Amino acid sequence: MSNEIMPLNILATGGTIEKIYDEFEGSLQNRDTIVKNKILQKLRLPYTDITVKQIMSKDSLYMDENDRAFILNSIKAHEKGGHPIVILHGTDTMDLTSRYCFEHYPEVKVPVVFTGAMKPLGFDDSDAAQNVIEAIFAARILQPGYYVTFHGKLFIVPKFRKDKSRGTFEEIE
Repeated sequence: MSNEIMPLNILATGGTIEKIYDEFEGSLQNRDTIVKNKILQKLRLPYTDITVKQIMSKDSLYMDENDRAFILNSIKAHEKGGHPIVILHGTDTMDLTSRYCFEHYPEVKVPVVFTGAMKPLGFDDSDAAQNVIEAIFAARILQPGYYVTFHGKLFIVPKFRKDKSRGTFEEIE
């Protein structure tokens, strides 16, 4: 590792990690990416230049193959710079999207790390900040490929699944 500044791209797709409370509707909604204001500006990352781009704002339960293709095309467009990519994604279908990317573009040239949260970023007991910080660190040190970081663990795509009963992810063979 050197003291050079490493650019890193965060592509936000929505999901629980970025849901905010809509007081008029009384519901949690995906609108704009809030990761910059709620997490990144509170971190000291003198060796990382992070660019955040909201590519969609969708609950992953409502994503379809067209959305997954769009995410993959966004990965292809951003990997041209040779910089790691973190994907903020809803946990309900993170496995489907990461597998889609792995199956349709296994020769990715940068590390692509998916992460999300079980509780929205605005909640006091949210796991969002922890998961984003872990994803940023992992993306900086991993070899090209597709990964998921969650609750202190690193998973290689496609060898993981969501464990709904425990509220996390687990490795599979």
